[in-house]
Amino acid sequence: MLIRRSLGERIFDVANAAGMLLFSFVTIYPLLYVVFASFSDPSRIIQNRGALFYPLGFTLDAYEMVFKNPNILGAFANTLFYVIVGTLLNILLTALGAYALSRRKLMLKNPIMFLIVFTMFFEGGLIPLYLLVQNLSLLDTRWSLIIPTAVSAFNLIIMRTAFQGVPYDLEESAKIDGANDWSVLFRIVLPLSMPVIAVMILFYGVSHWNSWFLATVFLQTRELYPLQLILREILISNDTSSMSVGIASGDQMQIGETIKYATIIVSTAPILFLYPFLQRYFVKGVMIGAVKE
Repeated sequence: MLIRRSLGERIFDVANAAGMLLFSFVTIYPLLYVVFASFSDPSRIIQNRGALFYPLGFTLDAYEMVFKNPNILGAFANTLFYVIVGTLLNILLTALGAYALSRRKLMLKNPIMFLIVFTMFFEGGLIPLYLLVQNLSLLDTRWSLIIPTAVSAFNLIIMRTAFQGVPYDLEESAKIDGANDWSVLFRIVLPLSMPVIAVMILFYGVSHWNSWFLATVFLQTRELYPLQLILREILISNDTSSMSVGIASGDQMQIGETIKYATIIVSTAPILFLYPFLQRYFVKGVMIGAVKE
């Protein structure tokens, strides 16, 4: 049956599509600008004062300088350690806490949940956190960026709600067959909750990848710096001289501009490539982990 659409509905559809295209362009264009600028000729990009819709020339000199810089390579390796080890610890501890809190017979479950939710609205602040890390002898170590953020209360609640959606009959039948809580968690609950696990990996992984503030507070050794902290130093201090060694002083300022753009791409691209692999789980994982009664 062909439904005849009114003029108002067609105008709305056109306006809606135009608005979404404009919004998409405004969102994507800054990233495209950085990509185009990173491949552009330094002498031409420094003279450009308008919009950029394609590379002005083409050169990989900026990327060559970035990957030759030992600070960038070391910081990249540090960030991979923080993301991989930190995310694995996050998922493990969050899953253990969520499983315990999703059990029907857990004693004091409501008071414990109240204390967890309380931390989402009220926290001690930076100074007590610093003193805690100092007393645990974690200052200026890689673990200072992993252990203090091992569990997110928000993510714990999402995962707990998802675990509550697993049919209780499966747990009962498994325990009749002799399974304990460890077997129920790792053989039944987690395999049935892979969408929310994928979402948690994305949440925690992106958080670790973008983290820089705690590094400025807890780290003094430059060899432990994450990539985002090195990027922050480059952009704020406007100093790219360490990456342009061997280049004439007159050309350092020109190639320094493209080095900044190339560094942004190098620090952003890995997490952008990860997202499509987890995207299909994202909506489903958030929905099954939505807070519901």
